[in-house]
Amino acid sequence: IMSAFGLIQIGLILSSTTIISSLQCSHLPLQQRKVIENSLRLLDKMGKKFPQQCLREKMSFRFPTQVLQPRHKETVGVAIEEIFQHIFYIFSKNLTLAAWDGTALDQFQNGLYLQIEQLEACVIKKHTQHRQSKEVSRLKLKKYFRKID
Repeated sequence: IMSAFGLIQIGLILSSTTIISSLQCSHLPLQQRKVIENSLRLLDKMGKKFPQQCLREKMSFRFPTQVLQPRHKETVGVAIEEIFQHIFYIFSKNLTLAAWDGTALDQFQNGLYLQIEQLEACVIKKHTQHRQSKEVSRLKLKKYFRKID
């Protein structure tokens, strides 16, 4: 079960992804900003009611912020894509205790999927020699999301 604080952290991660503009994928910044705003609105709509046992949980998920401050711009895109994939996985699980609005959840997942697709295309286009730092970022994020799951 994900705590309310965990959901808020995910929302903050989503809102911080305007860093994508540094990837120089010219069509993404404006498009992503709109999708992110909509995603935050949907998260708010979905997350109004949390099960009592979730509210009592005190979980600390310290996000590995260094993955969003890499030496190479291309690594940021890989990190954000990885974050979105894990968030998509979390919200795709059968979370029966969460009393979320099903329509809002579907719309949120669709927006997330769209972001993943766009980022994959951009990251593939920008696929460069920084493979090792990209993999380090992926591994750090996988470790972080394993704690949440």
